[in-house]
Amino acid sequence: MSMASCGKATTGSPQLVNIQYQVLNLSPDLLPVNLYIDIRQVNTNPYIFGVDQGYFYVPSTDTPYQIRSAIYAGTTLFHRDDVLKSGAKYTLYLIGALADNSQTSLLTVDTGASPPAGTGALRLVNVSPSAVGGLDVYANGTKAFSALVYQHVSPFVNLPAGNYDLQIDATGSTTILKELNPVTIQNGRLYTLYTYGYTSRADSAAFNAQVTTNK
Repeated sequence: MSMASCGKATTGSPQLVNIQYQVLNLSPDLLPVNLYIDIRQVNTNPYIFGVDQGYFYVPSTDTPYQIRSAIYAGTTLFHRDDVLKSGAKYTLYLIGALADNSQTSLLTVDTGASPPAGTGALRLVNVSPSAVGGLDVYANGTKAFSALVYQHVSPFVNLPAGNYDLQIDATGSTTILKELNPVTIQNGRLYTLYTYGYTSRADSAAFNAQVTTNK
């Protein structure tokens, strides 16, 4: 769900720009990073592996957007020139690994239609590099997502408001990779379940999942 442009967009105050953005560092060996917009650092605390700092209002849509190492000064790791629309929310996922030169980024649009009354909406983002065969997700025992492969984003699925046990399996297997319980889906809200890490590892980079609130 990346979008590219070739030029600079309009600048303005955060209130006028009205775009919310978040960065999720899900690469285990990328080390802490910072976000620069139009050559200015915009984050206060570095983005570290697996920590969700939440959304912020971007101060400008001028390109480029750069992810730079917070450890090695002057090292630019990612460069993006996306067209961002006023009133929208976005997440930039930093994924893969430097060790095997698979590092990359994925931008998602986090805004969508409001779910029907009495329901919330959930989607799945699979950024687990070793889950290439796909992931299935069960919500209270009912399959909500099926065979979503690496670097893909599902549509939002409406679920009755309430508490859920979310079970994540590798497609074609009954082995539970991760279980989140309880996950509360509130009326009118949008949520993203994102998976990251490696199914083949048992350390801090092991397979994991989190839910973030988009609306």
